[in-house]
Amino acid sequence: MKNSTRLQLSLMMFLEFFIWGGWFVTFGIFLSENLGASGAEASKAFSTQSWGAILAPFIIGLIADRFFNAERILGILHLIGAFLMYQMSQITSFEVFYPYVLGYMIAYMPTLALVNSISFNQMSDTAKEFSSIRVFGTVGWILSGMAISYLFQWDNQETIAEGAMKNTFLMTAAASAVLGVFSFTLPKTPPSTQKENVSLVKILGLDALSLLKERNFLIFFIASILICIPLAFYYQNAAPFLSEIGMANPAAKMSIGQISEALFILALPVFFKRFGFKKTIMIGMLAWGIRYMLFAYGDVDEKAFMLLIGIALHGICYDFFFVSGQIYTDAKASEENKSAAQGLITLATYGVGMLIGFEIAGGIADYYLVDELHDWKSIWKAPALFAVLVFVLFSLTFKNEKIDYNS
Repeated sequence: MKNSTRLQLSLMMFLEFFIWGGWFVTFGIFLSENLGASGAEASKAFSTQSWGAILAPFIIGLIADRFFNAERILGILHLIGAFLMYQMSQITSFEVFYPYVLGYMIAYMPTLALVNSISFNQMSDTAKEFSSIRVFGTVGWILSGMAISYLFQWDNQETIAEGAMKNTFLMTAAASAVLGVFSFTLPKTPPSTQKENVSLVKILGLDALSLLKERNFLIFFIASILICIPLAFYYQNAAPFLSEIGMANPAAKMSIGQISEALFILALPVFFKRFGFKKTIMIGMLAWGIRYMLFAYGDVDEKAFMLLIGIALHGICYDFFFVSGQIYTDAKASEENKSAAQGLITLATYGVGMLIGFEIAGGIADYYLVDELHDWKSIWKAPALFAVLVFVLFSLTFKNEKIDYNS
């Protein structure tokens, strides 16, 4: 890969995840403080991510794999996203806000598969090369949190009360506009199939479903759905949890998780090569259970280190499961179905799994709400136990499989 191409892909990843982290980490705080949203409304708002992910395979399969260059679609979607983000920053009621965030997520979620496809198209060995590109996405997420807490100070108690959380949407709108324009300069990623003689199944990208006929991939697909149920607890409840128990600058504190992610993503090739796919992904599953137990028993005083360790485990939780899963999916998919296959995994994880997870997380949070305070110990025990259950089931059913890794 040329150095100029590597630089382009790295900047693309940086902006892609700066955009996501720039508003999503503190989204729960914005919903409650700026819009006065209830717990049920918060779950509804977070679930828009899942609806966007559910539609993503159809958008990718219908367009990216069939008719238009992936980098052009990426640019158009982010320009649409920039407009919607600006509009959301101006809204003060949940009823008006909801259609905009739903529209935004429908535009944004397909871009997660698109940036992977654009990157993979330039690589001869994805297992070896992808992590060094993907790490810049993690850096982007980290810097967005640092900017919110330390540069702009939008997440301290005084500025939150003044409504400063809306500025995260303005920051994201600007970044989206930049990536939208920049996308048109990225390496050309043409459609992977011809227009003629394409069946309806192929047009919709459903040919990637053929991967589910293989037992191991089906188990991986189901496990991806299940492990995202506890993941939803983190996205929906972590920032409000840290804020409610009195931890200062929650956005910056949660960036510790992304710093950990940046370190572990660089170590991922070593683990992948030495331990193989199954053991690597099982480490990621088990880490989810451990981190939530640390959240359950930690506090902001003597046990603050438990919270920080729990946040720092995000690197293992995310990289060892999700990035390994992306590499596994790319290795299993045929050339003509790679984009659709990545979209299918986005469907399983950020779509179906997190849609279920957000509903459960909202219900459990409301159940353990007493006098406007949450019983966080009970709330965090639920996803911890569920993650351990998924770990056990996966370890018993997934047969060890060698994924080619060229050093």
